Amino acid sequence: MANAASGMAVHDDCKLKFLELKAKRTYRFIVYKIEEKQKQVIVEKLGEPTDSYEDFSASLPANECRYAVYDFDFMTEENVPRSRIVFIAWSPDISKVRSKMIYASSKDRFKRELDGIQVELQATDPTEMGIDVIKSRTM
Repeated sequence: MANAASGMAVHDDCKLKFLELKAKRTYRFIVYKIEEKQKQVIVEKLGEPTDSYEDFSASLPANECRYAVYDFDFMTEENVPRSRIVFIAWSPDISKVRSKMIYASSKDRFKRELDGIQVELQATDPTEMGIDVIKSRTM
């Protein structure tokens, strides 16, 4: 397990599942959660390759922070299919201050464990990570 700056370890499963998403496209998305009692980041939910963006956004709790990775497929203006791996730091305004602080202080170190992230978003409400926002950041 890797050690994050805030003292949060990163469970090996986090990196393994990310590599499967990146290399094999086994998942559409991964939602990560910090387990404060164990002081580590763990995989909370895996999205099937057929899951939609709506399935992904519905899997993020309205009142708790999470990290997430989404494999975004799109067509370029030249009609070429592309894919970008998007990292989202989900920190809703109504989540607890302590939780926001822990997620913020662990984010950069955790993100470095996931080699291959191409786009990063920080979102405090669903409009800040809508599909249009992701499209604008990836093209």
